[in-house]
Amino acid sequence: MQTDLRGKIGWLIALRAVVSTLLLGGATLAQMTAPDSFAEHPFFLLIAATYGLTILWAATLRSVEQHRWMVDAQLACDAIIVSAFIFLTGGVTSFFASLYALPIIAASVIGFRRSGLLVAAFSAVLYLGIVGAQYVPASMLPWPGLAAHAASLPSRPAAQYVVLMNLFGFFVVALLTGSMAESARKAGARFERASSALADLQALNQNVIDSLPSGLVTTDPGQLVITFNHAAERICGVAEGAVVGRPVAEVLQLPTDVTDALNRGLSRTGAQRLEYRFRRQDGREIDIGLSATHVDTPKGSAGFLITFQDLTDIKKLERDARMQQRLAAVGEMAAGIAHEIRNPLASMSGSIQILREELPLSEEQEQLMDIVLRESDRLNTTIRSFLDYARPRRFAIARFDLRRVVQDAALLLRNSPDVRESHSVDVLVPDEPVWFEADEGQLKQIVWNLATNGLRAMPEGGRLELGVREEAEALVLTVRDEGIGIPPEQIEGLFQPFHGSFAKGSGLGLAIVHRIVTDYQGEVRVDSTPGLGTLFSVRLPAHAEVTT
Repeated sequence: MQTDLRGKIGWLIALRAVVSTLLLGGATLAQMTAPDSFAEHPFFLLIAATYGLTILWAATLRSVEQHRWMVDAQLACDAIIVSAFIFLTGGVTSFFASLYALPIIAASVIGFRRSGLLVAAFSAVLYLGIVGAQYVPASMLPWPGLAAHAASLPSRPAAQYVVLMNLFGFFVVALLTGSMAESARKAGARFERASSALADLQALNQNVIDSLPSGLVTTDPGQLVITFNHAAERICGVAEGAVVGRPVAEVLQLPTDVTDALNRGLSRTGAQRLEYRFRRQDGREIDIGLSATHVDTPKGSAGFLITFQDLTDIKKLERDARMQQRLAAVGEMAAGIAHEIRNPLASMSGSIQILREELPLSEEQEQLMDIVLRESDRLNTTIRSFLDYARPRRFAIARFDLRRVVQDAALLLRNSPDVRESHSVDVLVPDEPVWFEADEGQLKQIVWNLATNGLRAMPEGGRLELGVREEAEALVLTVRDEGIGIPPEQIEGLFQPFHGSFAKGSGLGLAIVHRIVTDYQGEVRVDSTPGLGTLFSVRLPAHAEVTT
């Protein structure tokens, strides 16, 4: 790629070739039409010298930046060639003295005012030498041909006037073109600085826009997308630049009322805010919070500015907070129920057992007694589950291998009366130990509750898989079944007390799981497809701080 200096020299070489061809070719034509007007052979030599130098300068163009003296040599040769041309066309009587302006202008453009003045001074010396030689007697010259036109020379005063005017013109041209070149250089430098500052500002603005965590969209008055920042592409799951020029209502799946408001120009409120469900290109649905307003300019509205955020995680946190509030209220209620009911229930159960043993009972009465005892045991189990859920935890923290918890749970399940021949219980654990510091009994309770729910979800049989794995700064317990699955609308309330849908159980198993996992600052994720099965993933921090 040519630099600025190399580009200027290239233009100078091309211009030199064109001007030399025109002037020297014109002189040759004049010689052909009027054979006695100029000397014939020197012109052809001058033409050959000019083209030879042009070829030489073109060949050394790549070296001018390392050897700046080549530029001075080119300008000096230009002044010499012009001097030779003026000498051949009459010297002081030549009409081509103004040609000296060409190398002077070229020097000013390339080297600014200083170079222009130097070339002007060198041209003045050459011109004075030519004119002075014309007025020296022929006998004093080494080459008599220099005074061949002496008879047609103007008087000395006239020659002096012509010479002074030409010399004045040389330096005026050098000063003016040098000043113009300096001004152009400074203006170019200012323009370059301004362009650089503008480019930096544009880059900063673009970086700020692309660094926003919220999606930012601008449209024209016709609601076609003009800009779509990186956050917007990430939230919507689209490729870079894929939506520019498309209708914003189509890209953002805007509800009809918002589209109507944009069509009306947001004339009533000047802004529109809403939340709605958005389906990404990968099929996943997310919650979007969107705000739309005008892009105002001094000439009026230039389109619309739309900002939006992915509220999915925020909505989940809000649901979790509401559930925690409900669970806390139920916990307080459970503590009260346990104190008010458990002791009387134990007394009634004991009394029934004594009466059953001491009183003569018919077969029907014995069955009624058995029902009372059985239901008392079931109620006692419910109260015990309440206490497990609601009472403050007493942790027995120890370091143990999570693989043992999963393997022990699988062994107990295989020997459980709930497991039939059509069931299979598999374990998926790594070869290396998975160490964790926690209450081992609570971790066993998590796995057991989830696994028994998985078995109940497969009344006709199926595969139950228990697993554990290590991830970045976390440990994950998984329980996967091939059961009936859970409808999407029921997942949100899955961990609420008494939400159980199975005939057996108190409805507190998953609530207890959620409570224990929350105490360890973990989370439970549920992925379920009705008719295909459910996957529970319990994610626990590798270094959990237990809260009570």
